[in-house]
Amino acid sequence: MSSTAVMTLVKMVESLPDTAQEQVVEHLREYIATLQDELQWNATFKKTQSQLTAAARRAKQEIAEGRATPLDHRQL
Repeated sequence: MSSTAVMTLVKMVESLPDTAQEQVVEHLREYIATLQDELQWNATFKKTQSQLTAAARRAKQEIAEGRATPLDHRQL
């Protein structure tokens, strides 16, 4: 984001009453934290994607060979 965009956002927030500014800041904190979590998840997923693909192929092969048994999710 450009510094101009940040300055515009700051001016918009500053034009609000103090209590509204605090609400905006809290919402932004929560939103940024959520974005950071999503970025971390995406990075982790990308690192392990080949392992997940290999595990899925193994599971598919085991099913095709009759070596897999259905999972009873009610027992979990």
